[in-house]
Amino acid sequence: MPMKLYCDNKATISIAHNPVQHDRTKHVEIDRHFIKEKIEAEAICMPFVPTSQQVADGYVIYSVRKKLKKQYTHLKGKQIEKLKKSGVEITDTVLSPEVAFTGDTTSDFMLDPRNADALRAKILITEATFLDEGVSIEHARQHGHTHIFEIMENAEWIRNKSVLLTHFSSRYHLETVASSQLQDIRQAVSKLQSKVSAKVVPLTEGFKSMYS
Repeated sequence: MPMKLYCDNKATISIAHNPVQHDRTKHVEIDRHFIKEKIEAEAICMPFVPTSQQVADGYVIYSVRKKLKKQYTHLKGKQIEKLKKSGVEITDTVLSPEVAFTGDTTSDFMLDPRNADALRAKILITEATFLDEGVSIEHARQHGHTHIFEIMENAEWIRNKSVLLTHFSSRYHLETVASSQLQDIRQAVSKLQSKVSAKVVPLTEGFKSMYS
């Protein structure tokens, strides 16, 4: 049975199956041939999935450092150096979550123990597609998005130093700095800020209307 490589772009699926290489797709030439080869070998298949149902590609970026093992902390420098030269592993590797990005997802990620590092990274970048009562939580979840009200409900799990909100719905697109939409975002951020110790920042750059 081939592995399913879900894709939310029909053009991409078509290119992967199409033996003709077009000029507009030269930048994906190597990747396309690799995928096409695996499709022909029936190692993978590419079923279409709506964007709202596509699993988010979230990630956590860690810093890596070495820490002296507890049993050696009482030793002096020369003793530690001697152990090190003898081949003894004197340090532990410590991973610290620095930046976490949730991707386009629902608030369920906050309740999954596997995502604990994301909620204690120094910086959390997460979507807040809807910000007010004009759109229900149920609607947001049905379309694979996160409502800021859900983030507030789960604020107790947030241990980040900063939370950057992004992926706002087009209903909040900004036309001017003093727009009512910007005010909506600020009010929503203020409500969330009162629930968490982290600094909450809305990523509003680039929200200027294409028609202005």
